[in-house]
Amino acid sequence: MKKFLSALALVVFFASCMEAKQPEEQERKFDSEESLQEMVDTDKAFSAASEKEGMKKAFLEYIADDAVLLRPGFLPIVEGDVIKFLNAQEDTSFKMTWEPRGADIASSGDMGYTYGVYKVATADTTMTGTYLNVWRRQKDGKWKFVIDSGNSGTEREGIE
Repeated sequence: MKKFLSALALVVFFASCMEAKQPEEQERKFDSEESLQEMVDTDKAFSAASEKEGMKKAFLEYIADDAVLLRPGFLPIVEGDVIKFLNAQEDTSFKMTWEPRGADIASSGDMGYTYGVYKVATADTTMTGTYLNVWRRQKDGKWKFVIDSGNSGTEREGIE
């Protein structure tokens, strides 16, 4: 009888420990569809900020501390070089905007990507290209990009 009661006490103890973990685990889970939409909306807000406040200011607002920039003609731009690179950009003579055309998100809801087409408009010309942003949800719940890459040249393909 003592063995039975001891075994029952252990089962009740372990069951209560497992139940205690479930709410904590549920707090960390995200609704994937909702998180995906938040991430896409962040990408759209990032573009709107670039159009309104300038590319440099928008990039500095939406960039994660450990982000990497991938640019044609450059090795990956990392760490302190990212801020130096962005601050060296002159963005008063053009408007840069983009539009996400696709996105996906990890089942954990904390990391994903967007891709689409960008446009750079100056006083006398417009250039287009494609981009990819990899996003990570920060501890404060905001989305910041950790990788930004772009390629020029959609004019040749007639993509707009």
